[in-house]
Amino acid sequence: MLRWKHAALLALTLLAVGCSSNSKKELPPAELTDFKEEVRLEKQWSRSVGDGQGELYNLLEPAVDGQTIYAASAEGRVMAIQRESGDVLWKKDLDLPISGAVGVGNGLVLLGTMRGDVIVLDAGSGEQKWRAKVTSEVLAAPATNGDVVVVQTQDDKLVAFDAATGNQRWLYEGTVPVLTLRGTGAPLIDGRLALAGLASGKVVAVDVQRGLPVWEQRVAIPQGRSELDRVVDIDGGLLLADGVLYVASYQGRAAALDESTGRVLWQREASSYVGVAEGTGSVFISQATGTVESLDSRGSSSLWSNDALARRQLSAPAVFSSNVVVGDLEGYVHLLSQVDGRFVGREKVDGDGVRVRPLVVGNWMYVFGNSGKLVAYTLR
Repeated sequence: MLRWKHAALLALTLLAVGCSSNSKKELPPAELTDFKEEVRLEKQWSRSVGDGQGELYNLLEPAVDGQTIYAASAEGRVMAIQRESGDVLWKKDLDLPISGAVGVGNGLVLLGTMRGDVIVLDAGSGEQKWRAKVTSEVLAAPATNGDVVVVQTQDDKLVAFDAATGNQRWLYEGTVPVLTLRGTGAPLIDGRLALAGLASGKVVAVDVQRGLPVWEQRVAIPQGRSELDRVVDIDGGLLLADGVLYVASYQGRAAALDESTGRVLWQREASSYVGVAEGTGSVFISQATGTVESLDSRGSSSLWSNDALARRQLSAPAVFSSNVVVGDLEGYVHLLSQVDGRFVGREKVDGDGVRVRPLVVGNWMYVFGNSGKLVAYTLR
């Protein structure tokens, strides 16, 4: 049963990202078309971080804290790099299968593994502070507020550990559907709440001190006759801006929720397994089909839609200056105008593809390619 379930989860993931079938009916990724370049990226530095995303469908995202960017690879290499110069501050080889990374904050670097390990390192030196066990894979970065470390597991549990000692504080258990995508979103901690999107299509807010649910809200309703049709995972994580929680589910909906109560402010049909971005009054979604769409953040109406990247397995979007940026399976990052969605720039980063969201900090953008290439860019 366990072997079958794991195989089914992996097969479903491959199906969802469009790389498991050799069927003649399957359409290829859309060909890239020429356009008038209006924006150019200038490479500032590049570093190699181990084997990058590895052989499985990992989503190992770098994270920035102050002037340091932290990145991890699937085989267990963790690096701290000065984010403007590219100088390596420290490097640690854990020799563990990292599958959830990277969380940072309050002097800690947080990681999870395929074996259910939660690992906390000192942000200044890379030395291990503590390690704990959870019940299944950790497929997204843990979060911390300095008091607790909150981890979301593949079997839809939220587990909180004491940030100083690693002792378990509380456990919240969700209900796992029969089939899910291989992945979870990263939990958020804001004030008294720990927030997470679940495989059931629900968003839950838990009291961060006691682990008791404060509210839960269903974003997507499973529909269809088969279990495949009924998959509604929230895998792209949550986006919090000005007290509003933005979320998108696979085969479900995009929605805006009031953070304090969970009340639905607006919702509309959408399908995404990578998440959303927000900027200048808009919410940007990378749809599972490869369409990039802009929605009015106040009322969900569509402002523009660009389907020229169909079936190119897009990353979650990021907002960089006046542009929306997405990566694709061939390793390109595409820059689209926030105003109307037209292409304004393009850069080839990694021949193995770009799966994770570009990381934007001020005037800098960091792209972590699937092969482990971490590249820093500014706008020319």
